[in-house]
Amino acid sequence: MNVVFIGHVDHGKSTSVGRLLLETGAIEQHLIDKYRKEAEERGKGGFELAYVMDNLKEERERGVTIDVAHKKFETDKTYFTIIDAPGHRDFVKNMITGTSQADAAVLVVAADDGIKAQTKEHLWLAKVMGVEQLIVSINKMDITKPAYSEKRFKEVKADLEKMLKMVGYRDEQVTVLPASGWKADNIAAKSDNLGWWNGDTLLAALNKLTPPKGQEGDPLRLPIQDVYKISGIGAVPVGRVETGVLKPGMKVSFRPSAHQGGKIGEVKSVEMHHAEVPQAVPGDNVGFNLRGVAHTDIRRGDVCGPEDDPPSVARAFKASVMILDHPNVITAGYTPVFHCHTAQVACTFDTLLAKIDPRTGAVTEENPDFLNNGDSAMVLIKPTKPLAIEEQAKFKQLSRFAIRDMGKTVAAGMCLKIEESWD
Repeated sequence: MNVVFIGHVDHGKSTSVGRLLLETGAIEQHLIDKYRKEAEERGKGGFELAYVMDNLKEERERGVTIDVAHKKFETDKTYFTIIDAPGHRDFVKNMITGTSQADAAVLVVAADDGIKAQTKEHLWLAKVMGVEQLIVSINKMDITKPAYSEKRFKEVKADLEKMLKMVGYRDEQVTVLPASGWKADNIAAKSDNLGWWNGDTLLAALNKLTPPKGQEGDPLRLPIQDVYKISGIGAVPVGRVETGVLKPGMKVSFRPSAHQGGKIGEVKSVEMHHAEVPQAVPGDNVGFNLRGVAHTDIRRGDVCGPEDDPPSVARAFKASVMILDHPNVITAGYTPVFHCHTAQVACTFDTLLAKIDPRTGAVTEENPDFLNNGDSAMVLIKPTKPLAIEEQAKFKQLSRFAIRDMGKTVAAGMCLKIEESWD
């Protein structure tokens, strides 16, 4: 199962993840001791658990998470890949990539700060990106006044419940719990400090999540996150299998690169967490090496599929969109950047077809002149260059997108029908 940790900057996401990995034996104490020394030398005492996920040197120096990091751990029940997504607003586009790969999310909210700007933005995105299972960890309970205050927990929980309803999460999709990642309270084990809490620990809540039903019977779809060139091996694309099965011997095509003279490749081997595997199924984050394709033939944002059933590439598509946060009105001709799986492509709102009531799906206005915050609408979208995207009815995972402009997420939506393809 892929779980993404989201939330506002400095609310303790990376520390919570580091603590979880330490408590479940996925990393060892001596490594944390080494990181503690390193953190103190940089004047960042207290960041040692975050260092587990924050591998980039720049992240350690600044103490913020920039890119999406993956780590694995296992419980007796489930094999988890943890995705630590950046909370800092400059890095939201990386957070979108992380969330689009997730089966469930842990929203980390600091008990002292409560709900902040990115808490809200990340929650909207998780919902739009189709994350249906959510755990909310009200973190930093050790620094409430008084420490471990049940009253403060209840206040933050009440605020959150209002917001969850607004975003459209139902009670049964969400578990809210108190924790301190830094002090290890209620992460893997119950804590005397939180004697008033008789609900789940974070680990117990993770164990209760339902793993995705693998759509292994569907054709392969694997969005490419990165392509590495490894000497003596060649091109190694990396990404997560969304549907279907990837195994050695398969002939695969990469769209949209294949339109621009890209070649058909043959899969030679598949690796997961540095070990060769006989096949990869939905939810697996893998690297695979290819015969017949150079690393320059593939790029991030491509989708890999079978040669005889390649991914769709749209020239125009009909989409339902929800306007979340735009300072002015949106009219036909508006061209922001669409983030769809791992692709980032500027797309134009070609025609505003109808406004929709999001609760009932009924049309409230045909051919509106403009769209405002809070509006749901049906629109015709034209990418400025080929974009691999699928129809919601066929491949839900590859139909969703977030729309960004001016450094923030302004809207989100999904592709309903491809009107014109590049084939």
